[in-house]
Amino acid sequence: MRSGIRCLRQVPRNAVILLLAFFAFALMPAKGSAPGKYLLYVGTYTDRGSKGIYAARFDASIGKVTSLGLAAEATEPSFLTVESRGRFLYAINETSNYNGQPTGAVSAFAINPDTGKLSFMNQVSSRDEGPAHIILDRTGKFALISNYTLGSVAVCPVLKDGRLGDPSWFVQHQGSSVDVDRQKGPHAHAIAISPDNRFAIVADLGLDQLLIYPFDAVQGTLGSKPKIVKTAPGSGPRHLVFGSDGRFLYVITEMKSTVIAYSYDATTGDLHEFETISTLAADFHGRNSAAEIEIHPNGRFLFASNRGDDSIAVFAIDSHLGSLKRLEIDPAGGKTPRNFAVDPSGSWLLVANQDSNAIIVFHVDPKTGHLVPTGETLEMPSPVCLKFAVVAAF
Repeated sequence: MRSGIRCLRQVPRNAVILLLAFFAFALMPAKGSAPGKYLLYVGTYTDRGSKGIYAARFDASIGKVTSLGLAAEATEPSFLTVESRGRFLYAINETSNYNGQPTGAVSAFAINPDTGKLSFMNQVSSRDEGPAHIILDRTGKFALISNYTLGSVAVCPVLKDGRLGDPSWFVQHQGSSVDVDRQKGPHAHAIAISPDNRFAIVADLGLDQLLIYPFDAVQGTLGSKPKIVKTAPGSGPRHLVFGSDGRFLYVITEMKSTVIAYSYDATTGDLHEFETISTLAADFHGRNSAAEIEIHPNGRFLFASNRGDDSIAVFAIDSHLGSLKRLEIDPAGGKTPRNFAVDPSGSWLLVANQDSNAIIVFHVDPKTGHLVPTGETLEMPSPVCLKFAVVAAF
């Protein structure tokens, strides 16, 4: 054992961090394994006919989705995240008024594994208007929220009973970019946590920037001086995801409909851009805004959604270089595919088509990434976010 420690000390620090990140990924619950039965939660816009968060049962052995109805009433629960053990669900409330104050909110719910129903636990301020995205850090002890309207980020502690505490940290972004209609000010849109939980990377659509914040996982705070990575002017970075081994980060740009690939330095948190690829076919000439991005559980494929073209683009990921090759662009089966999710088994991709009020199920070929519509459809008012929950009862 001591000789092993001596050998480890001889390895450069950045290599050690990468090794630790690799083992952290390796020790996570197995993905892409045997199909099972899961709960599916659907965030919606309640100003368009829905009443809150909906639930469904998903049988991954046959790709069958069955509605369980309204799980909980909520106001504008447009983006969700589920605690890793499937006990709690957290939803942003994408509003500009909470308790008479000009701010949105974040809500905590307990998941009933037998019925899929959600029990409201508490709600706190997001500290700014129009929250757009929420994630949990890799310990599950903090929720990080992106506020879109004025461009800010908040961190809320997750209490031992699953409820949310008031924000422990808040930062307001400053600046603008080139599009006079959409980029007059900052618009923080989404956050990704690095595999080792040391950095929080914020995509700000209004600034054309990725802001890399050191993250203190004990105090729930972010460093005051983030590193800035600029994207192409007018591109509008929206969502972002780490590759399965943590060496690469992929960012989808809403306004230019591209995916930007970065190599990630685990020692410093630095990002180095090495590729930009379109989510659209070369002969597409209409209006489009790209939306969601996700990696297949086997790490071999990347998916991206297009609103306007109403499609899902499929890319192969080079396991060594991290580079992308576009394989196909498939019709989403409806209008405005704002969000989608690959089930934990990796066998199915479900698309939330916001403006046709339906969730469409596709089969995923795990060897080729090819998508095939199954004909399975779940009608749903204004679906805008899909999250699976793996719970014991299912």
